[in-house]
Order: sequence, then C-alpha cells, then structure tokens
Amino acid sequence: MRLLTKIAAMASAGVVGAALTACGAGDTTANSDTKRIGVSVYDMSSFITAGKEGMEAYAKDNNIELVWNSANLDVSTQADQVDSMVNQGVDAIIVVPIQADSLGPQVATAKSKGIPLVAVNAALNNPDVAASVQPDDVAAGEQEMQMMADRLGGKGNIVILQGPLGQSGELDRTKGINNVLAKYPDIKVLAKDTANWKRDEAVNKMKNWISGFGPQINAVVAENDDMGLGALQALKESGRTDVPIVGIDGIEDGLNAVKSGEFIGTSLQNGTVELSAGLAVANALAKKEEVNTKPVYVMPAITKENVDVAIEHVVTDRQKFLDGLSDLTTQNLKTGDIAYEGIPGQKQP
Repeated sequence: MRLLTKIAAMASAGVVGAALTACGAGDTTANSDTKRIGVSVYDMSSFITAGKEGMEAYAKDNNIELVWNSANLDVSTQADQVDSMVNQGVDAIIVVPIQADSLGPQVATAKSKGIPLVAVNAALNNPDVAASVQPDDVAAGEQEMQMMADRLGGKGNIVILQGPLGQSGELDRTKGINNVLAKYPDIKVLAKDTANWKRDEAVNKMKNWISGFGPQINAVVAENDDMGLGALQALKESGRTDVPIVGIDGIEDGLNAVKSGEFIGTSLQNGTVELSAGLAVANALAKKEEVNTKPVYVMPAITKENVDVAIEHVVTDRQKFLDGLSDLTTQNLKTGDIAYEGIPGQKQP
C-alpha cells in the first residue's frame, strides 16, 4: 500500500479523488470507503486485455473492487451481466457495449436505483448513461485512411475490414474512412465487411478476398490492428508481401508490425490508458465527486518515427508505465486530455 498525496488539491480541482490508502482490487475490509464497480466488456480482445490491466492498476491504487465480466460478443449475455450487477448493488457500472442501440432497460434500471452507468470505449445511444468516455473514432478512421491515401498516391484498390456492425467504433471509424475516401475518387473499395475485431476471422475474410480479387488488391484498411494482423497473415500465406496495411489501436503486435514495416502505421488507442480513465470517471461518480462526464480520447498517429516510445509503454517498460498510471490518469482528467502519455507528437495541454 502507498499513500496518495495531494488528494485535497485534486478534489478541489474537480478531478477524481482517491482514498487515503490503496489496496488490491477485491480487498473490501481494509477501508470502508471501498467502491465496488462492475464491468461488462464486449469480449476479451487484445485491446480489452490491456485495458483490464490498466483498470486493475488504477483500482489497486484507489481502493476499488472490480467485478469483471466478458460478454463474448453476445448482447443478451451483456444485458444479463448488467442486470446481475444492478441486483448486487454495485456502486457504479462500466460497460464496453457490443452494440450502440442496446441495454436500454438496464440503463433505465441502473438510473432508477442511483447506480451510475458509464459507457467506455464504445458508446450507448442512450441519454440516461451517467457518463461516456469515448475515443474519437471518426478522427481515427480519417487518420488511418489518410495514411493509406498518402501511401497510395491517391489511387488504387482497397479492401476494408470493419468492426462488429452496429457497434459505435465500427460506425464511427467507417464514417471517418468514408470522409477521406470522398476526397479521393481514384481509390476504389473492392470489398468491405466485418471481421468482428478478431484476427482469425480476418484471416478467413482476407483469404476469400485474395481468392476473389487476386492482384487487384493494392492495400488493406483495417479498423483495428488485430484484423490488420489477420490480413497480414493471409497475404503472407498467399505470397503477397507488397500490400500495405494500416490499423488502429496500437496493440503490441500492431506496434511491432509498424516497426518492421509490415504496417504503414496505426493509431494508438492505449486500452491501458483509456479504460483507466473510464474507471476514474466511474469512481468519481460513485463518490459523488465532480468530474468531466464526457472526456474524449484522441489517438496519436504511430509511424516508424515514434513507434519505439509506444512500444516502451505497451511492452518493454510496461510495469513502469503501470506503476505511474494512476497519477497519469488523475492528471489527464484534470487537463482534459485523457489520451496523453508522452508519445512524440502529443502535446500536453
């Protein structure tokens, strides 16, 4: 356990307060101020796995017990999980939803019982959510498509791997991609379809496209790194090593692909940082403290020029990064830039 300093100053600035002592998630006896926060995520993707580590680090430092659930991409399962957490009387609920137009009854019930429900990473189209901590997925889609348009010189044939259809991340990243494509009439979309954020599904989808389009495919735009890596595997197996790929998220394998040149770039959505911010907002609401209920995570572009620092945070110096995460999260909520982590190109407000 370690003492957290400057608590009064942080609280008066309207940011998340912290308990005087920090204890491990699940330790409800050490301090009566422990908050029990339920979590339901769409699936245990690479991004969510990294985010879970970030939430656990923040919980350990801020006297929070996490009740963790994965819905395995099943909307009814997620609804049942939220119902269960409401019935357990948790202090707050975090949802990374499967679909934007879901969980209406659960949001209403949580609100009626005074339990703040916070949508994190993917939005819920519901005015009754207590807070929404979201990435700017439109900007991320624009960023990756612009990277590819620049690489192609404004002309060529692409295929697009989408996230789960109807999820806010897919909708907004697709919108961003289309915003940029509208400026490049000589870039043709040969095919687009979902691979549900999954690497193995992207392998099969890409193999089908290679079979159908062959050498016509000039580039792959993947709405997350896992799907881009699946496409990379399929292309390698077919002997195509000349097809540029771009992704989003900045997971370990994606960053390594940028470093090796197998990806032209990605956009860093560090789940460790973003989900920690979501937990900080939920904790503040549970404690009835003032907090920004709609902070936005703006992803920095990652290329060969700055990928080494991103790799340090995500992989090689990860424990050091996790050790400082609670303080970073508190500071980011104070400044309003919840994505800041010192990547070259980022500017601290």
